[in-house]
Amino acid sequence: MSKLVATLAISGAHKVVNKADAMLKSAIEKHGPDAPVAFVDRDGAGTTYGLPLIYAITGKKIAKLGDMPAILDAAKGMLTPVPDGETVQPDIGNALNAGVATLFAEEMIKGVEFVEGKQPEERDGYKYNGPISDVQTRAWGVAMVDGSMPGFAVIVGAAKNNEVAVKIVRELQSRGQLIFLSSMSDGKSIVDQLLEEGVELGYNTYTAPLGSDTESAIYAAGYAARAAMSFGNIPAGNAKDIIEYNKNRCLAYVLCLGPLDDIKVATGAGALNFGFPIICDTDIPDLEGVEDVIISMPFDDIPGADDMERARKLVQRCIEARGIKLKIAEVPIPVSFGPAFEGEIVRRNDMQAEWGGKNAAGLEWLRMRAMDDIEDGKVTVVGPEVTELEEGSANPIAVIVEVAGSKMEKDFEPVLERQIHNFVNCAEGVQHIGQRDIVWIRISKKAASAGFRLKHLGDIIHASLHNDFGAIVDKVQVTIYTEKAQVEKFTVQAREVYRERDERMAGITDEAVDTYYSCTLCQSFAPNHVCIIPPERTGLCGAYSWLDCRAAFEINPTGPNQPVPKGTIVDAEKGEWEGVNNFVFERSNRSFDRFTFYSIMDAPMTTCGCCEAVTMLIPEANGFVVVSRDDPSMTPAGMTFTSMMGTVGGGQQTPGMMGHSKRWLASPKYIPFEGGLKRVVWLSKNIKEEFADELKEACERLGAPDLMDKVADGDSATTLEELLPFLEKKGHPALTMEPLI
Repeated sequence: MSKLVATLAISGAHKVVNKADAMLKSAIEKHGPDAPVAFVDRDGAGTTYGLPLIYAITGKKIAKLGDMPAILDAAKGMLTPVPDGETVQPDIGNALNAGVATLFAEEMIKGVEFVEGKQPEERDGYKYNGPISDVQTRAWGVAMVDGSMPGFAVIVGAAKNNEVAVKIVRELQSRGQLIFLSSMSDGKSIVDQLLEEGVELGYNTYTAPLGSDTESAIYAAGYAARAAMSFGNIPAGNAKDIIEYNKNRCLAYVLCLGPLDDIKVATGAGALNFGFPIICDTDIPDLEGVEDVIISMPFDDIPGADDMERARKLVQRCIEARGIKLKIAEVPIPVSFGPAFEGEIVRRNDMQAEWGGKNAAGLEWLRMRAMDDIEDGKVTVVGPEVTELEEGSANPIAVIVEVAGSKMEKDFEPVLERQIHNFVNCAEGVQHIGQRDIVWIRISKKAASAGFRLKHLGDIIHASLHNDFGAIVDKVQVTIYTEKAQVEKFTVQAREVYRERDERMAGITDEAVDTYYSCTLCQSFAPNHVCIIPPERTGLCGAYSWLDCRAAFEINPTGPNQPVPKGTIVDAEKGEWEGVNNFVFERSNRSFDRFTFYSIMDAPMTTCGCCEAVTMLIPEANGFVVVSRDDPSMTPAGMTFTSMMGTVGGGQQTPGMMGHSKRWLASPKYIPFEGGLKRVVWLSKNIKEEFADELKEACERLGAPDLMDKVADGDSATTLEELLPFLEKKGHPALTMEPLI
């Protein structure tokens, strides 16, 4: 390692540890050792892991100031004297140890700042995100395992100028990278640069502004540590496995912009312990032996026609350094394209125009055609284009997508049609909501001024269908109608097709097929987890249906979605088949030999970290609580969603607990052996509201139309003491059903 780098790392570690020591002593004197310590993000959502990095590495949960001195002493014990080049020589091992001490001290500094009311940071009228909440950590889980968010960047410092800052972030977003932002260079942060250029920052754009100082980068390390505990099911305190997990599965890297200082270098040394390479846009001498993990690319020396090309090459080097495999296709449109823009909101004041929604008709219809009937790549707009419409106007739209392919089937139409929402939302400055005949599209003024037109919606759909579904799609033709009469005509035709599809899908039951499908995407994070998907149960993440998996198998016969023949029935009531058991045994690394579809108490399906909700037994009520990933509140079971996942996640099979999708609650196959919905005594309010119609129909099917009125939620009960009287008063059926245990 460079003598300069090693010396700076150890020097910086001493500074950070001394700062933490002084802050902690002052805080204990002022607030007392019992002052509670908790991390929460700018929205008030927090973590149950205390200070997550320290908890992951040491197994010690920091809940109050008095818990910190022992950890601080451990950090001090990792330090050696600052090298002077004569009596004390720089050493790579000492530098790496100093990096760990730095991370511990930085997390304690932030903990003290929370006690002092200084976090999340507010600066120049802007409130930074601060730490990443448990809810958001899990929400990003699906994107991590399916490859749409294949890596994450921790940016420290500031770019050469604002334009370069924007280019770097846009290049990272277009490659699906999660981006953490922190630190400053010469008094300016990259967050300042992005805000000055009007770049939207926040969870919905894969960006998290952590803070303006270097120490705030610790929040990114805490996110990585929780990924290991949550998705890898690695117990806290198992430092070796936590570090190995991050090296092999969390594809993170540090991009250091601007001049280096000893605190940045010390923080970077901490990152190196987790296998996260560091790429710098400044010159660092003497990197022989570590040039693969500390990469020096002086920005102005990068070959390129201009700064924008240099920024692109800098980002590409980051991707290469971490060995990240990208799945994103090149799409010929005049704005950036990538999953980071999926959550982007185009507000009314910022929109050029909108189509569909509450004020106009809007629909999308994908239909199969004969090979000779369509022309691949042909995109036609019939009616007014963006430039011909009044600014801010609401307009009708019908997007008709015609596909042909030798392996295309009628049943794949709705599967492909649902992807349009995801495809279009990946365009910067474009908002897409809804499907079928409730489509709502907005194009921002900025996207329109960059040249984005309705025609480009067709280009996106054409390129994306070929990229993601090329095994079954050979030709794609798109016609976009914006004339009212044409839209009304196609709306009538499409609604009849939607009705026919629904009737056809309603007939596909678990009993009607002899083959289910697997999904092992999450094995990249939970090695023993196997998801088995029948027609009446979507995957745990809510993203994959039986038809989706069937189509995915046609697309990629060696991929994570494999056919699972049911075989001989073992138990019809519990939903157990010999073929499924054999498949699960082999694909779970021989960890589980039984799996039942219709029971939660006997060999339920394993749970990964990406599930949308958890059902958990509450014996005192003879029923179950169901909590959503989106609900951070306490449940009457005495656990939040996050704490439940600490028990059931990571590929565990836990009788009485199970992860699942939100939509499965309305299925006839939701734990019928135990009584189905009649056993649910508490349900997250957001699920009640989001699936109100489906739940009402399910309750009527059970002969209990008023059941949801008898089910408590966070407004009526958050403790067992509040729940039981509520259930008694409402006459909940679970109280008189056969005991579960």
